[in-house]
Amino acid sequence: MPTLRLIMSSYLVAGKTVQFKLDLDVSMNSTYDFPYFQGNSLSDLFAPDITDARYAFILNYPATASWAAYPNRQKYFIQDGSSEATKTSFDKIGQKEPWKNLAVLGDAIPGIVINQPPNSLIDYWREHLGFSYSSMEMIDCSTYLEDLSQSDRFDKLLSLFPFDNLKPEKHAVHPDIHYHLLSKATLAELGVQCPKYQTYNLHEVNLESIQLPEQFPYLIKTSHGLSGEGTYIIKSASDLNYCLQEVRKYLEIKLVDTIIVSEFVKNEVQNYCVQFYVSKTGNIRLIGTTSQLVTPEGNYLGGLIHYRETDMSRFFEMIAAIGKYAHQQGYFGVIGFDVLEDSEGGLYAIDANFRVNGSTPLCVQRHTLLGLGKEVAKYSSDWRMDGTLESILVTLKPELDRKDLIILSALEKVKYGKIYTEIYGIVAGEDMKEMQHIEQNLHSKGLQ
Repeated sequence: MPTLRLIMSSYLVAGKTVQFKLDLDVSMNSTYDFPYFQGNSLSDLFAPDITDARYAFILNYPATASWAAYPNRQKYFIQDGSSEATKTSFDKIGQKEPWKNLAVLGDAIPGIVINQPPNSLIDYWREHLGFSYSSMEMIDCSTYLEDLSQSDRFDKLLSLFPFDNLKPEKHAVHPDIHYHLLSKATLAELGVQCPKYQTYNLHEVNLESIQLPEQFPYLIKTSHGLSGEGTYIIKSASDLNYCLQEVRKYLEIKLVDTIIVSEFVKNEVQNYCVQFYVSKTGNIRLIGTTSQLVTPEGNYLGGLIHYRETDMSRFFEMIAAIGKYAHQQGYFGVIGFDVLEDSEGGLYAIDANFRVNGSTPLCVQRHTLLGLGKEVAKYSSDWRMDGTLESILVTLKPELDRKDLIILSALEKVKYGKIYTEIYGIVAGEDMKEMQHIEQNLHSKGLQ
C-alpha cells in the first residue's frame, strides 16, 4: 500500500492557533518498500538460499582463449575477444577479478579459485576485512571443471556465467536459464523502459542484409559480451566498419549467434548501476546504486557511491519488474542493471547483469564504511603502484588502517625488470571533498 504523509498547517488568529489543514501526499514509489540487506559480504546475501545443499562459488568467468583448459565454445558463447591477441587475459579472468570477489565473499560459501592469491594479500584481508578465508578452495585450472562435475563435496555451484564443461545439474541456476537472462537480447522482456532495439540471429540473417539505422549514433552489441567487449558505439562510418569486422571475426570462430542493434540514448546526464538481490522465494533486498565511471569508448573503470544520499526508491518499479521476471524464470542471486538518465529525467535500462557485478564489493561495504563515518566511496579496477605488494602494504599502512583505502585485489607484474602491482580497490571518505583529498594523498604516495 502507498504510504500517506500528513502535512499540518497551522493558522494564527489573534495569537491563537485556530485551524489545522490536513493534506494527503501519496508517493507512488512507496508501493514498494524494499529493505537494504544487512551484512558486509556476499555470503550474507546468499546465506538464506544455500541451506538446502552444499554450495560453492566459482569466482572466475569462463574463457575462450587458447590458454583455457575448458573453453566455452559449445553452447554458452561468451564474447571475450575476437582473436587470440585481443582475448581477455588469464590474469584478469583467473586472478584479479575472482580475487576481488573472494575478498568480500565471507566464510559461509566456499570460494573456488584456479590461482591462489598471494599470502600477503590474504593476510591483509584477514586483518582488515575480518573473514577467515579458511573455506577457499584452490583447484588446479587444468582440471577444475572436471573435478567439480565429479565431486560429491559440492552439490551446487554458483557462477557468474554458465560453463559448457560443468554438468548442468551442478549449476545453482540452470545454465540455459542463466544464459538466457544474461543475453542482451532479453532486455525488452524485463518489463522496464529501455531503448528500442532489433535482434538478429546471424544463422538466419546475413550480416550484410541487416537494415541499419540511417543516422548515427546507434549501438551494435553481441549478445554476451564480457566487460564491455562486444558493445560498439556507432558514431561514424569508420566505427561501423570496425564493428562489422569484429562481428565477422566472431562469426568465423563460431562464438556468436545473435547481435542487437539499439537506439542511442541522447542527452545522457548520468549512468547508474542499480544492484539488488532476489531470493529463491522472490524477496528483494537492496545492495546499492553506483554512478558508473566509463571511458568515452564505454569501457568500465569503476563506480562511485554515496551510501546515505542515494535514493533507490526512484528505481523501485524497475527493481520490482526485473526481480519478478528473474524469479519467474527460476533465478536467485545478485542482479545489477545499468540505467541511463537523460536531461528530462527519463530512465532507460540499457543492460541487465544477472550475476555479481563489478562494483558489488563496493556496495556490500556499505555498513562497514558508514560505521566509520565514511559516506562516499569509489571503486576502481585501474590502479597501479610501483613495488611489490608487501612494500605497498607497508607504504600505505596508515591509509589501510583507517580504511581510506581497501585493497580488493592485487597482482604483481614485471616490466623492463621493474616490479609494479596492479590494484583493484575502494577509496572512501566522509564526503566527496575528503575522498578526493584522500585520493590525492594516495597519488602523492605513488598510487596511480
